[in-house]
Amino acid sequence: MKRILASLLAFFIGFSNAVSEDQPPNFVVIFVDDLGYADLGCFGSPDIRTPRLDQLGDEGVRFTHFYAQHICGPSRAALMTGCHPLRVAEPGNIKEIHPVLHTKEITIAEVLKTQGYATGCFGKWDLARHSQRGFEPGLMPNHQGFDYFFGTPSSNDRYVDLYRNEALIEKEADMSTLTKRHTDEVIEFIDENREKPFFAYVPYSMVHTRLDASADFKGKSPRGLYGDAVEEIDFSCGRIIDKLKELGLVENTWFLFTSDNGPWLSKNKGHADGHLPTDHGGSAGELRGGKVSTWEGGVRVPAILWAPGRVAAGTECDKVAATIDLLPTFARLAGTEAPQDRVIDGVDIRHLFSGDFREADDDRIFRYYFINTLQAVRQGKWKLHLPRPENPPWLGTFSNNRHIAASDWIAIEEPFLVDLELDPGETHSVAEANPEIVARLLKLAEEAREDIGDYDRVGENMRFFDPLETRPERPQFRGLVKKGKKKK
Repeated sequence: MKRILASLLAFFIGFSNAVSEDQPPNFVVIFVDDLGYADLGCFGSPDIRTPRLDQLGDEGVRFTHFYAQHICGPSRAALMTGCHPLRVAEPGNIKEIHPVLHTKEITIAEVLKTQGYATGCFGKWDLARHSQRGFEPGLMPNHQGFDYFFGTPSSNDRYVDLYRNEALIEKEADMSTLTKRHTDEVIEFIDENREKPFFAYVPYSMVHTRLDASADFKGKSPRGLYGDAVEEIDFSCGRIIDKLKELGLVENTWFLFTSDNGPWLSKNKGHADGHLPTDHGGSAGELRGGKVSTWEGGVRVPAILWAPGRVAAGTECDKVAATIDLLPTFARLAGTEAPQDRVIDGVDIRHLFSGDFREADDDRIFRYYFINTLQAVRQGKWKLHLPRPENPPWLGTFSNNRHIAASDWIAIEEPFLVDLELDPGETHSVAEANPEIVARLLKLAEEAREDIGDYDRVGENMRFFDPLETRPERPQFRGLVKKGKKKK
């Protein structure tokens, strides 16, 4: 009888382990607001202390050419849909500066739910209108694939209202408590769903201004309040990692840390790279520009992937990767695939996750959109800024860009070609010496305009889900150019 019981016990233990091994992996994505490329110790910050994230970088992969979008809403739309924001559909077929995500768009959360995932969003949503009080309730996370939501509809420009799922639980919450409270909720979500695969999406409200930090961190960083807020995020990421370790989930969890765009330079003295304790914006390091620009400092962001036993520890990946890649990559890791009924811009980068950089496409194309405009394209080490006037009239209120230094919002009379390996700061053009490269990238830009669109045309694969009498010739952006107004 003892032998029989022992055999049965061994069978059930083996069966349990087999189920565990077959279970799809968990995903935790930390999406910080306005964190600059050089605002972590492991990405070169001299005065912001981030020991937990630095350790994750030592134990995982640091992506040094990882791209988001140039501003908050578009960046979230790209991550959720795997697409350039201009491509995605919005209600009424009217485009917004911060996209309002149509319910017929398929989010990464909806893809993972088909595989039995628990899905939670903790922090800033910003895809149901860029407003704390004027948002569309039917477009909030619980209607876009998330089982659970604890956070706020949009940015903390003036105040933050907190919601649990669809219920308003606190008006004008104390901003110094946000990072801790979001983290507490993430940890509880992981604890409650430890027996099933889960996706925890953590778009922290910080370090978008207004800045604040809890009492344990406020006034402690040599970099001032901005540093306090970043150091609390670092500590909070450590808390999440500790919970994964405590529950024995490390070997089946992919943890990705990144930012939604570059630093908000208008919060720094003289729009300079953030380095003073009084600066409320971050640093892009050697990269040019910041948030609300398509210079590298506006869209190239720090990224760390941590997955012990599955990624090559202590490695640096200089291959092009982006937030648009997360949907197709997570889908494949979860045992399914990206939506097949529409164009997806992202690509499966599992090979980069595993450290097999030789499998990377060295000729991969990345397109830099600024709201409604294609401003640059990259292929390999080459980046081409397309000609544009100093204040493009088709950008409406954004034609005079007050977010970056005046020297970074200038007319580009001729194609401006940069070798990003030799000139990461994009200081001078080498177009004259490389006419064949310029011609090739101009062709790629025209292909992007035909496919996705531009300020003066609707792309062949731009999506419209609401009824149309006729397909529009140009994307209609609310607040930029009035419908029917002639473009120059």
